[in-house]
Amino acid sequence: MAISKKFGQNGTSKSQGLALWLGIALLVLLLDQFTKVLVLGAFQLGDSTPITSFFNLVRVHNHGAAFSFLAGAGGWQRWFFTGIGLAAAIFMVWMLRAHPGQKLFSLAISLILGGAIGNVLDRLLHGYVVDFLDFYWGAWHFPAFNVADSAISVGAALLILDEILRVRRGR
Repeated sequence: MAISKKFGQNGTSKSQGLALWLGIALLVLLLDQFTKVLVLGAFQLGDSTPITSFFNLVRVHNHGAAFSFLAGAGGWQRWFFTGIGLAAAIFMVWMLRAHPGQKLFSLAISLILGGAIGNVLDRLLHGYVVDFLDFYWGAWHFPAFNVADSAISVGAALLILDEILRVRRGR
């Protein structure tokens, strides 16, 4: 087997790199599910506990996607978003296998993967995504979200940063 196929850019084997990135995704998934179990056990739907002057812990069920997109669509969206999440997860694992030596890119994909699987698992188990982080300013509340959503957002920002850095290196 050619060295370029067996080893990544930093000399580690591709399987070791893949294991690291999948491990990060698994940590995100476990943290997400653990926090959701805590919220489901401690709060009833609609409960809210103030933590600071701009942050509450709440229990919200999101039957849609980001910002409750299609939340009232009648139920089909559960399976639609589950299918999209599973397809995206398969694609992300393929990307991690193909690029384990690209650290920033792989970290970003790992965060997104762990978050996507966390929300897919919610849809499969409950029929909705459990959200519980509520930030607000005065009477304006940002839509409630969870650890999975946070990981997806940070991963997306890192993907943008990775692309900006890649373009700058190409100049």
